[in-house]
Amino acid sequence: MRLDFNNCLSEIGEIGFVERVVSSLVYIEGLPGVKPQELVIFETGEFGLVTAISESSSEILSFSHIPVRVGSRVARTNKLLEIPIGGDLLGKTISPLGKSIDPSRPLPPAKETRPIDIAPQGIGSRAKISKACETGVSMVDLMIPLGKGQRELVMGDQKTGKSKFLLRSLLSQIKNGAVGVYAVIGKNQLAIKQIEEELTKMGILSNVVLIVSSADDATGMIYLTPYAAMTIAEYFRDNGRDVLIVLDDLSMHAKAYREISLLGKRFPGRNSYPGDIFYTHSRLLERAGNFRTSHGELAITCLPVVETVQGDLTGYIQTNIMSMTDGHIFFDHDLFVEGRRPAIDPFLSVTRVGRQTQTPLQKEIGRALISFLRNVARMHNFASFGAELGDHIKRALEKEVRVFQFFDQTAYDRVPQALQLFLFGLIWGDAWRDKSRSELRILIQKILFMYDSKQEVRERIDGHISGITRLDDLVKALQDINISSELGV
Repeated sequence: MRLDFNNCLSEIGEIGFVERVVSSLVYIEGLPGVKPQELVIFETGEFGLVTAISESSSEILSFSHIPVRVGSRVARTNKLLEIPIGGDLLGKTISPLGKSIDPSRPLPPAKETRPIDIAPQGIGSRAKISKACETGVSMVDLMIPLGKGQRELVMGDQKTGKSKFLLRSLLSQIKNGAVGVYAVIGKNQLAIKQIEEELTKMGILSNVVLIVSSADDATGMIYLTPYAAMTIAEYFRDNGRDVLIVLDDLSMHAKAYREISLLGKRFPGRNSYPGDIFYTHSRLLERAGNFRTSHGELAITCLPVVETVQGDLTGYIQTNIMSMTDGHIFFDHDLFVEGRRPAIDPFLSVTRVGRQTQTPLQKEIGRALISFLRNVARMHNFASFGAELGDHIKRALEKEVRVFQFFDQTAYDRVPQALQLFLFGLIWGDAWRDKSRSELRILIQKILFMYDSKQEVRERIDGHISGITRLDDLVKALQDINISSELGV
């Protein structure tokens, strides 16, 4: 049955009337058989969701951008809120209700729908996270590794490079055969357009589903956005595809939920957020993970985003989501201003399950890097007193410059893991000690281009690092390589 007001009214035979409207919340009288979380339809064709029931009225969360008129008729649908799903969604930009944002390109009729909010699967259907989730960002893959099925919080101030990192991670995973789902939650129209253009420029839009709600949309639509995105991600998982889902960002979602709760006169808690905000977000994020399915082990890897204010990690929503995820990546504004790209602070970033997906060589490299960078940070403190520096300190500071030059990536660089190990081995072994910063940057870009474009170069580089399990062996194997003759750069 098509969800039409007159059809629903004749099918169920119950009618209600709007008696009060408070922003996005609508209070109706009538509809004696209405149930919590049931979808209702207004006579204008707009939909709403039942959020509370009292003896005299029912509270409805409206999805209409235009305020509902007092006195309007309302009918029950006897259905939960469902959205259309299917492979046709790939490459499309849709609303949280599953409708195309562009009226000139409507979606074909859906063959299947799914409830937008379901209970997460239990532990019996889950598997240990054992496969690496490559992001193509050298610092993350070596020092803060992710696994397929991991939930990794991405946090930082505005304009610190979070979106660039998320898009690069999508690019890397789609190149490896995954599907991307990007939820844009309550952002302005310009930001939505920029994300769409970046995905098009990268050539991966046809493998991504964009679910968007703008700041101009009704609060109910902003609230629904991450749930719709997770439902679509589950559809692709159930059809045999790994999925990377980005929730950008949950701090905006929390504000929308706070607005709904305060208007509904729920008791406020810390920072006026409702007491169940933790449950709301944890129930959402628990739907991601590594699952046993009829197609084998398949993962929904989730990257929720939370915005910080002046680098404050101790905010209520920030610490809430930290405690329900498997680690976090922190983008530091000060590092961004210094010119570091990506501006990730490796000392304040954490991964709780990603290391178990690494090879012994990658684990050793990660430990060596953390130890080295900590020691260099102490040396910087020592040098700030104006003390005379010994040769070993000067060499360490020079090596730090080369290490961060290796980590420095443009927005479109995707460095495969084999090439990460090859380049790191050369940097760590001081093979390019005589190169200036600009020369080193140009050389790394050339090698990256040739690795992507020339099969013989890719085979040579992969051959140099194959079978190596220790960092010392990697450095030794790359010590005598003549880059110019071997790779032609």
